[in-house]
Amino acid sequence: MIDLTLLYHLESYLSDRRRHKFFQVLQQRTKHVTVAIEDVYQLHNTSAVLRSCDVFGIQDLHVIEERNTKRIDREIAMGAQKWVDIHRYNSAMDCIKTLKHQGYQIVATTPHASDCALQDFDVTQKSCFFFGRETEGLSDEVIHQADQCLTIPMVGFTESLNISVSAAIILQQITSRLRQSDVPWQLSASEQLEKRLDWCKKTIKSYKDIVDRFYE
Repeated sequence: MIDLTLLYHLESYLSDRRRHKFFQVLQQRTKHVTVAIEDVYQLHNTSAVLRSCDVFGIQDLHVIEERNTKRIDREIAMGAQKWVDIHRYNSAMDCIKTLKHQGYQIVATTPHASDCALQDFDVTQKSCFFFGRETEGLSDEVIHQADQCLTIPMVGFTESLNISVSAAIILQQITSRLRQSDVPWQLSASEQLEKRLDWCKKTIKSYKDIVDRFYE
């Protein structure tokens, strides 16, 4: 339960511009769709996907690190690691089980399947889009556990796109269609309050001292 008195006190330390930006961004945030990346090797790809999540209003990024454990490249992420919640898993199955328990359908993104083309995807369903390794794509485990496969239509000689490019294309189209729909895609009131407090914590340098003084 959020202590609203503390939250309002902390927000008084923010500039009007920053406080307005928090409110503005939170109105566009969603957990209706989310993203998972599986054992991505190139550090800049993970960071670029994280940045795309922030740009298109995706609040959660799920990172599977069964083989590759990497930190986020701050320069490429451009600070997005402060605003997007990163959830880490040691295996694909742990990630899938967690997401299914939360009500997400598992959507495997792959150029080698024809279940559903991007323009035909049903945005009304709560979904997590899985992106795989740079050269191998998603593991057979994820493909077999997926509720459906999604492909980006391509008409050139090249058979696939870079993972970060694929993620940006899919997220841009899905979130645009979602915002034009009647789906209740926004964060709940309580989720927005939680993020306001979290972002205050990550923004105010003297956060701990202020909180300690507040409760004295």
